[in-house]
Amino acid sequence: MAVKLDRVRLERSRSFGAVWLGWILWQALKLDELCSVLMPRARESVAWGEVIALLVIGRLCEPSSELHVAERWYRTTALEDLLGVAPESVYDERLYRALDRLLPHKAAIESHLVKRLGELFELDYDLLLYDVTSTYFEGVADPTIAKRGYSRDHRPDCVQVNIALVVTREGLPLGYEVFSGNTTDVTTVQEIVSGMENRFGKANRVWVMDRGMVSAENIAWLNETGRRYVIGTARAELRRWSKQLAAKNDWRHIREDVEVKICRGPEGSETFLLCRSASRLEKEKAMHERFSQRIEDGLAALARRIDKSNGGLDRGALERQIGRLLERNARAAARYAISITEENGTPAGLKLTWSTRAEWNDWASVSEGTYILRTNIHHWTDEELWKTYIQLTEAEAAFRIQKSDLCIRPIWHHKEGRIKAHILICFLAYVMWKTLQQWQSRAGLGDSPRTILTEFSRIHAADIVLPLADASPRELRIRCVVRPEREQTILLQRLGLALPERLRVPQAIEM
Repeated sequence: MAVKLDRVRLERSRSFGAVWLGWILWQALKLDELCSVLMPRARESVAWGEVIALLVIGRLCEPSSELHVAERWYRTTALEDLLGVAPESVYDERLYRALDRLLPHKAAIESHLVKRLGELFELDYDLLLYDVTSTYFEGVADPTIAKRGYSRDHRPDCVQVNIALVVTREGLPLGYEVFSGNTTDVTTVQEIVSGMENRFGKANRVWVMDRGMVSAENIAWLNETGRRYVIGTARAELRRWSKQLAAKNDWRHIREDVEVKICRGPEGSETFLLCRSASRLEKEKAMHERFSQRIEDGLAALARRIDKSNGGLDRGALERQIGRLLERNARAAARYAISITEENGTPAGLKLTWSTRAEWNDWASVSEGTYILRTNIHHWTDEELWKTYIQLTEAEAAFRIQKSDLCIRPIWHHKEGRIKAHILICFLAYVMWKTLQQWQSRAGLGDSPRTILTEFSRIHAADIVLPLADASPRELRIRCVVRPEREQTILLQRLGLALPERLRVPQAIEM
């Protein structure tokens, strides 16, 4: 068929590679099949499952608000060709209603993903890592769950919610729960452990938690109900083991910069692992020195002010100022013995003196860089216990990914249901992120999905328009995917993926 070469043109360029990879991940997890069962198409023109898919893929590829997805992001991508949903059918109200439809199916979705991830990666769930984080709101939010509490985002000025997440040793999620923003970590343990076991079975699992989950009540409950655990302990617990920490014997290096010592609990039901990290020691030592210097600089400035005063000073005001200084530098506050005494013959009538406590320095030299783990598992070696606890970083990494790469914060929704649905969308995007990470890791491509997504986002799709050479104004339109560059081709080959050359059958010739 003859065409007019001087009038051949390229139209409708769209970002293709990243959203196509997102769609591949969605199908690999069989979420398309699950959504069609949970939310079957009725009278609506667009299936709810397709709307949920575009929200999750959007969160994975370019995290933004539903409004941005509707007004700009969707029409700049080739998701229309993959989902078959026209841009005019994607508007903010439809996206918000999709959140309402999704939330009731949270438990079913989690159960499906546990099964599917186990099939894809041959996972076992004998070891579960559990941690809690917070995420804040901009503006007002439902006071039922949005409350002020301890902010891990350093935003005490904002209300927040807490999210408790359970993941495998590989960081793949088992499930999560949302708590009000003023909920303390220690009060979530029994609910989370019981809830996960009721849904997925007990199976003699080992629970790994950080020191924020420790209380006498929780430890007693875990032991009484036969649950196994490896848990960090509060720093106050170090004093209990001061003699063992100071003793030079029985320490064993399990890594170049880590040494450990096993101690049996006095009641015999628990094993305690004393740990000392060289890198942590340097960090805490530097921190103590920094705080100490701030305190000493503040005290010196205050002493100069007293010495130069031309009149009497309020002793109570000075003491409050010292209190605020110590509060801002609390990690070194106990190092100093500070006193304000009367000083006759001076205008101020007062004198500020301070000294360092030798016992504080002695304890710091013993305790810096140390931490303690506790467990009711007695047959594991010291190295097994330490390595198990260190895997808790996978749960911490999950929160970092959701906050930085998937932008779970800040939350802009106001209603409780949509707040929870937003978190569920982020959870699904995180599952897809971890699935991609597993693929690339097994292909020897590192462990940074953002690198893969960024590289694939450079692959575009476009329409090639071919005007026919006859006397009519007819044109042939072919929708193609731009051929990938060498680096992109290598990534595709290593991942075992093949880009389509065309997205659909060419449109009919227009008359």
